[in-house]
Formats: sequence, C-alpha cells, structure tokens
Amino acid sequence: MKQDNLTKKYLIKYLNYKLGYSLNFSKKLINDLIKILIENIKDGRLNLKNIGSFKLIYKKDRVGRNPKTMENFVISSRRSVSFTPSKKILQHLDSIHE
Repeated sequence: MKQDNLTKKYLIKYLNYKLGYSLNFSKKLINDLIKILIENIKDGRLNLKNIGSFKLIYKKDRVGRNPKTMENFVISSRRSVSFTPSKKILQHLDSIHE
C-alpha cells in the first residue's frame, strides 16, 4: 500500500490494514492526531523529536497576477505553516538515493 498523495482516508485504511485497527478507531486516531498538531501549531511552533518542526508564519498582503489574463489582484494576508525536517530524516532520505 503505497500512494503518491497521503490522504486521511488512506491513512485510516493503512492503520486498518497494517495494524488491524477497526476503521472507526483508525479514523478517531487520525482525527485526534490532526487536532493535537493544529492546537500545538497555533501556539507558533511545534517540535517533534526526530521528525522535524512546524512553524506558524504570517504572510502580508501582496499583489498577484493571473498568468492567462495578466490581470493584477491582491492576495490577502494569511497564516501559513512551514515544516523543517530533522537532521535524522534528511540523513535517511539522503542514504536512500546513494
């Protein structure tokens, strides 16, 4: 079971298939994990040991352009999340391609 895009549905089915959890329990696990991540990222930063860190960043208003019509428009300010992987994950990924 390998997939290009990870979705909640895929993760739920994977937990069901790999660990034998029921679909309802798997769904609750994934939803609770997402809630925990969101609550901790709201505080500005979340560090997961040996995985990486999530950081809340603020983007200001800026002017964008529709490439088809060349029409300018304002992209509103918003919050975004940046992820920086840990050194351990980067080393593991580098070793795969060698």
